Amino acid sequence: MPAASSLPESAVAASPEARQELAQACKALWLGTLSLMTAFMQIQAPAHRLLLARRIARNFETLQAQDCFSPADRASFARLSQRWSATAQHLDPEAKPVPLGTGLMDAIRRFARSQG
Repeated sequence: MPAASSLPESAVAASPEARQELAQACKALWLGTLSLMTAFMQIQAPAHRLLLARRIARNFETLQAQDCFSPADRASFARLSQRWSATAQHLDPEAKPVPLGTGLMDAIRRFARSQG
């Protein structure tokens, strides 16, 4: 996604109608991403799962950059993008293996150590 400074002035200072259209497009992308996640869970073909995981990760990367979502939502989208990128890397037969300890269990262990 281009930086705000590389966008034309009309895109940076958008009208309320344009912002509303962008918000609707963002919500449509979010709903489409949920549909892709459902398809990912139903498809067993490894090649298709890899392609879906890559697309889901890119969608979340796009969503986390959109101002029409709250900062908390955008942070969630960033984490989901990372998680789906790791899933895609795990499914890619040509990729290097993802090191263990980068998932949810590692985060839980770090949290438990910080509390103790």
